[in-house]
Amino acid sequence: MSDVFTRFVLEHENDDTAKLLLGRSRWPDIDIDLAVSTIEGRRRIKKKVPQWHEIPSMIYPTRLCTEQCSSTATARYKAMLLSRLMEGRPGFRLADLTGGLGIDDWAFSAKAGSILYNEMDALLSQAAEHNFRELGIDNITVSNHEVSPATIDEVLGSFSPDVIFLDPARRDGAGRKVFLLEDCSPDILNLKQKLFDAAPLLMVKLSPMADISMAVERLNAAAPGNDVKEVHVVATDGECKELLLVAERGYSGPYTLCVAEPDRTEDTISVAEDAEKVSVPEFLQSTEELGGLKGSVLFEPGKALAKAGLFNHVSKAWGVRKLGRSTHLYVAQAGWSSPFGKSFTIEEVLPFSSTEIKSLSKRIPAASVTARNLPISSDDLRKKLKLKESSAIHIFACRIDTASGSGNYLLVTSVR
Repeated sequence: MSDVFTRFVLEHENDDTAKLLLGRSRWPDIDIDLAVSTIEGRRRIKKKVPQWHEIPSMIYPTRLCTEQCSSTATARYKAMLLSRLMEGRPGFRLADLTGGLGIDDWAFSAKAGSILYNEMDALLSQAAEHNFRELGIDNITVSNHEVSPATIDEVLGSFSPDVIFLDPARRDGAGRKVFLLEDCSPDILNLKQKLFDAAPLLMVKLSPMADISMAVERLNAAAPGNDVKEVHVVATDGECKELLLVAERGYSGPYTLCVAEPDRTEDTISVAEDAEKVSVPEFLQSTEELGGLKGSVLFEPGKALAKAGLFNHVSKAWGVRKLGRSTHLYVAQAGWSSPFGKSFTIEEVLPFSSTEIKSLSKRIPAASVTARNLPISSDDLRKKLKLKESSAIHIFACRIDTASGSGNYLLVTSVR
């Protein structure tokens, strides 16, 4: 892009983009559509990928490309993961068959020796080539080809990858979101055999909404066989962002389930596929113990941990007690913490009753409210409590199961 285009983007980056589109006749030498999508794209990636935002000459040709792109944290996590899978070999060769905006390849380029970036959309492919040049990356080759079993050889050409990465488009021809592997584009299930003919290792990025068991089952069922080796659940900013499936040619066996929150900690949770099934959670022994919980820690699992479904494993592995069979909250000793969720200090434990609800509404003017495993929503409970929102106090209403009995309770907590 010309310096004139870049200056226009910077001069108008805080303008109303709808007015820019309506006034396009004022700037006959500027591609207003690209300028507007770039201005809006810069707004979206300012926090998501600040390293790209710092370079004003980058271009973003569509809204979707910046909405769906990886963040710095998730891109670097994938790069770290591939480096581990490649046993730290700096010269490994990677083919990304669905390159998109190219943020993952930007991260991969710091670990890989050479990268083949392919994108089926010509507009995105051209933008990525420009952006890689602006970033000063010299180990990425850009191509623009359709990806199907019949075209894989043409896409790869003489490039012989050690690993192939795919992030299939998760929208159908009408723009509706899809979640099944076979509904994504390209169809990874039909491609799998050809991909393994070309490379020994595959990494597939899926929607965080995809069902883990179903995705693994379907990918394993596709020829050549039961080769999913690792599943990674990745969250940032308190939200589950992506699922990563790693399949290895020739591997046959159970997979390892990994939980990561790379913007909060470098640590990960790695467990066997059946870890949740074989884990027996610990519960409180009796309701009498509730009176002694003041000062204890209440732990609420984060979105990645919840997506992984490791509710019983958390209790067994970490020695924290689960409040209920279907109440995924835990109590631990004072001072305990984990980066894979939120920790609160318990101030009061009260029966869930109209009397206590009225009392709380008089004593506490503002608090965050969460209802768990009860026939009332968090919003409805907030209305009953008549509370304003506050981040300092959090009230949990939940069902608590103990060895001697069960009941519904209110836990007033302070945010740690």
